[in-house]
Amino acid sequence: MPSVALIDYGSGNLASAAKALARAADGKFEIVTTADPEILLEAERVVLPGVGAFADCIKGLSSVPGMVPALREKVLKEGAPFLGICVGMQLLATVGVEFGRHAGLGWIAGEVVKITPDNPELKIPHMGWNELKIEQEHALLEGIPAGSHAYFVHSFQLKPALPDDLIATTDYGGALTAMVGNENIAGTQFHPEKSQATGIKLLENFLRWRP
Repeated sequence: MPSVALIDYGSGNLASAAKALARAADGKFEIVTTADPEILLEAERVVLPGVGAFADCIKGLSSVPGMVPALREKVLKEGAPFLGICVGMQLLATVGVEFGRHAGLGWIAGEVVKITPDNPELKIPHMGWNELKIEQEHALLEGIPAGSHAYFVHSFQLKPALPDDLIATTDYGGALTAMVGNENIAGTQFHPEKSQATGIKLLENFLRWRP
């Protein structure tokens, strides 16, 4: 049975993500939560979750022996389908500016910057349900209509340098990045595991995705 590696580096909502992936997989994939680069290299697909601050998450990921090189091998060289969730998506950026400047994985050109709504009455973090605006078609959004609701919790956003990498946005006193993608790499700022039907559909699409 093919497997999905759900990366455990101490900064993810692992139990909920694993449960949602298992539901979407419907017995067709083994969902393996792992901090072992060798298990990652044996997987067909990779999911990188993330909760917390960019600096802490990139430090945590980098501190797992062999994990970042294994991710590069699996995703960049072998072309395995990859999904980053919340801060796991933000780590794809060139740099994050939360608590100083910190280099990200550099797979999606851009910066992770603080959300600055046009309306000062809007509270940060951006938290709760919000509508998705689809900026361009993507296999992971197949069957998810524009205006579908997804669940967000974040104070920073990834601003892609290249328009082609921006897949979906949401509005919170201005446009916020909701999804990015480039070839076999995709990331959602929202939490699919908390987004009910929208999230399960996206995960089902991810498991079928052949980029």
